Amino acid sequence: MTLSFATPDDTTRSVHLLAESAVPDWRATQSDAVQEWIDAHGFTGAIGQALLLPGGTQAVIGYGNESSRARGRFHVAAAAAQLPKGTYQLVTDLPTDQLRTEALGWLLASYRFDRYKDQSSFPARLVAPDGIDAARTEAIAAGEALTRTLINTPAADMGPPDLEQAARDLAETHGAAITVITGDDLLAQNFPMIHTVGRAADRAPRLIDMTWGETGPKLTLVGKGVCFDTGGLNLKPGASMGLMKKDMGGSAAVLGLAHMIMATGLPVQLRVLIPAVENSVSGNAFRPQDILTSRKGLTVEINNTDAEGRLVLADALALADEDAPDLIISMATLTGAARVAVGPDLAPYYTDEMPLSAALEEAATTTADPVWRMPFHAPYESMIEPGIADLDNAPKGGFAGSITAALFLRRFVGSAPYIHFDIYGWQPSSAPARPKGGVGQGTRALLDALPKILKL
Repeated sequence: MTLSFATPDDTTRSVHLLAESAVPDWRATQSDAVQEWIDAHGFTGAIGQALLLPGGTQAVIGYGNESSRARGRFHVAAAAAQLPKGTYQLVTDLPTDQLRTEALGWLLASYRFDRYKDQSSFPARLVAPDGIDAARTEAIAAGEALTRTLINTPAADMGPPDLEQAARDLAETHGAAITVITGDDLLAQNFPMIHTVGRAADRAPRLIDMTWGETGPKLTLVGKGVCFDTGGLNLKPGASMGLMKKDMGGSAAVLGLAHMIMATGLPVQLRVLIPAVENSVSGNAFRPQDILTSRKGLTVEINNTDAEGRLVLADALALADEDAPDLIISMATLTGAARVAVGPDLAPYYTDEMPLSAALEEAATTTADPVWRMPFHAPYESMIEPGIADLDNAPKGGFAGSITAALFLRRFVGSAPYIHFDIYGWQPSSAPARPKGGVGQGTRALLDALPKILKL
């Protein structure tokens, strides 16, 4: 779906953005009728309040106070949903960064997943505020919408072939090149772990490889594309399987980020690698205690077939590293341990590169896209070394599960700077600009940080 700003016309209403502290002075400038109207509706400037004023040409939205704003984000979107149908133009002296975030939130609030059921449209459309880059904001919103839609689509309609088609559609939109290695060709071209994880499904596993841009630093995005995860022979219980359509959230995130990069013309040589599989159960499913040999040559003992995401990512990361890029970023809905550590709202990430981390933390603040750095804690390396093979895919005990998974992935990257995101990819309950369902995490922060990270 298209998330875009409105074109102003004669019916466009101005909407004043008012913090609680500003309401008394602003109220005093209004007519007696408007003052009575404000009082009658109890408008105090609290977050989430919106009020159309008499005459129908102006509205007010509450912006709360510093304390209430610190407890959330996209505060204008929280109130915009209450405005009547129409076109609106913000009247505010917000700093540019905040104004850009609030405008983006308004666009994101209009997202609807309507593939299977008609959804009511968002009634209030926003004119792009002066001082922001409208085209860039729309590109970011479109990338986020792509990520959400891919995650929201159930596995029956978003298996490996469908994820491939989504990548092909994106490549066609931006003039990118794309190749796909499918089924037994994965073995012939030395992607044994991608093949092993996906071979039990009736839809063949594949590696999607998209490239764009001919100049600039090399940036490679790797996204986990497990379109559904039953757990394999270590079958998940029903409660744990309920959200597994989102286990391709890493691939959805990198495709959304790729759209943002290409649509904004970031001067990089972009590569997107997605191992797309289903972790299913059949007679040829891989088993606990199997030992697999990866593309890199490292052997992996399988102690739980439900720790499959790191296996397919490992082969893709090994391929990414062979090209000696300037930066590798992997994104994956990889571990429940990450959710225990930071909950659903924060996007934890790993890197050893402190300048990268500093740039990312700064960008996360200015883009309202919260991230949290986690450690590649070297003393835990022994936890992923089983003795019988080079690596263990599921260390016993459960301690530091997100860290050990990240350490596992790092073994497949050589000297290239590397950032790994262990995202959730799901909004468990509706919040301003974020309806319940699939959600992008970390991508806006990355887009904002990349020019500094890559010295563009």
